[in-house]
Amino acid sequence: MKNIFIAGGAGYIGSACTEYMLNKGYQVTVFDSLVTGHEKAVDKRATFIRGDLADREKLIEIFRNGSFDAVMHFAAFSLVGESMKDPGKYFRNNLANAINLADAAVEGKVQAFVFSSTAATFGEPREIPISETAEQLPINPYGESTLCFEKVLKWYSRIYGLKYVALRYFNAAGATENFGEDHHPESHLIPILLQVAQGKREKAMIFGDDYDTPDGTCIRDYIHILDLAQAHEKALYAPRSGHYNLGTGAGLSVKEILDTARKVTGHPIPADVVPRRPGDPPRLIACSDLAKKELGWKPEFENAGAIIQSVWNWLQKHPDGYGDR
Repeated sequence: MKNIFIAGGAGYIGSACTEYMLNKGYQVTVFDSLVTGHEKAVDKRATFIRGDLADREKLIEIFRNGSFDAVMHFAAFSLVGESMKDPGKYFRNNLANAINLADAAVEGKVQAFVFSSTAATFGEPREIPISETAEQLPINPYGESTLCFEKVLKWYSRIYGLKYVALRYFNAAGATENFGEDHHPESHLIPILLQVAQGKREKAMIFGDDYDTPDGTCIRDYIHILDLAQAHEKALYAPRSGHYNLGTGAGLSVKEILDTARKVTGHPIPADVVPRRPGDPPRLIACSDLAKKELGWKPEFENAGAIIQSVWNWLQKHPDGYGDR
């Protein structure tokens, strides 16, 4: 497989994966609406098509005229809070528009469809760490819309023979030398903490310190975007269609991430404790044994300090992100 179609390749994880695949010798076409992505985040070696997954006819035409071996789909909305306020937006894009892409992939007879899924499909897990067989009971429209599309892929595999892999990320983090995180508004913990260190925010907020965890704050499994990119390449050659969890298996609390960010930046990073956010489970930690066994995947960034340092390095070179908002 050499010719890869990356939907959402101008976004945070998609841009890093595009760069990774190009460095591995693949030909990459990036398709992105730039609604949340950045044109400056598209690697100049890639072919760029500006378009929207809602335009089914355009997608079908692109795949009829192209010769894509595989699809990587990153073009989903992913803000939990927003999904609770505007669920229709999430079901239209994350489900209906994603089906358009699946239809185009079938039309183009691609050999593999790799879907950027999420741990949010599990909701509040009953077991920690979370395996692929854990019960999936999403507690927000973001997780529900993503799970719905996983089910679509399962049926497309049965009916059309579309080989697919859904990679359920836990907390994506980190940066490459050239590409990093620039969301508007920013909702992820690490970049928010570093914005305080940059002087762009007065302080950070800790949403709840009364959870049933050792220090009272939520615990998450942080996974570097380069490790996610590695998993996407390996998923192209998966032995079967199915689902894989991606995380380090090591959970870190909000306070532990805050302490590490203070050490990396040398900044005190003041933070206030505020009430919990609805829909935040106390713990989300992955069991990624299946991905390691069947895909041969091995995360290389298992240290929070290294992950945060990579983001801080990127921000030193790009203090205003991509500067296009």
